[in-house]
Amino acid sequence: MTLTNVAYNVSFTWSNPRLRSLARQARVPMFNEHPVELGVKGREREIVQRLRDDGRYEEMFRAAFPGRRRAVTLANVTRALATFERALISGRSPYDRLVYDADHAALSDSAWRGMELFFSKRAHCARCHGGFNFAGPARYAGSPPARPLLVSNGVTAGRFRVPTLRNIALTAPYMHDGSFASLPEVIEAYSTRRGLGLTAAEQGDLLAFLDALTDLEFVNDPRFADPNPPSPSEAAEWIQRTRR
Repeated sequence: MTLTNVAYNVSFTWSNPRLRSLARQARVPMFNEHPVELGVKGREREIVQRLRDDGRYEEMFRAAFPGRRRAVTLANVTRALATFERALISGRSPYDRLVYDADHAALSDSAWRGMELFFSKRAHCARCHGGFNFAGPARYAGSPPARPLLVSNGVTAGRFRVPTLRNIALTAPYMHDGSFASLPEVIEAYSTRRGLGLTAAEQGDLLAFLDALTDLEFVNDPRFADPNPPSPSEAAEWIQRTRR
């Protein structure tokens, strides 16, 4: 699941509409025990001390949280994570250039047809993936607080928060459980299981429109690159572990 424009979400995680703070959400993987994720619980002091012992983090935390006797704390770690996530703003995809810059050449003919299908009553994709973020309820400046919402997607069991479709072509696998490896599989599943009866050409057009939600300026922004990327051997080892 992408963090693209996550700051605008009304709630966080797949299925807990009560989690409405990014800082609070950061504590979920930290302290989860069923399953264990980051394994922080019971090791809080050790982890904080490791951060304090790293001169880079000590310096950055003191700059970010001035006037504190102890800048490196778990509370400030969650605040720092939330601040970084709020900076992940994407809005320069071909679709955005069409809508906000009036660049009518931004979309291919196929993507245009796919856009019309996406917003049509027949496909009703926008019923769930609505608004500027193609997602569930969003926060808008000056608007009344929106209500968190979980919906059934009609393809997998359960009710879940609707994720953004921005940069969706880059975030495989799909669905809350990663059960689909590619976007064509997702589109085919919706066409078949929800009785949309999309032709092969229509499915191709819809795929072209979803591709047009990719913001290359955002995904290639050096500000969001890993400051300590793994070496080729480390990356190869990680890939092998994920395939076991």
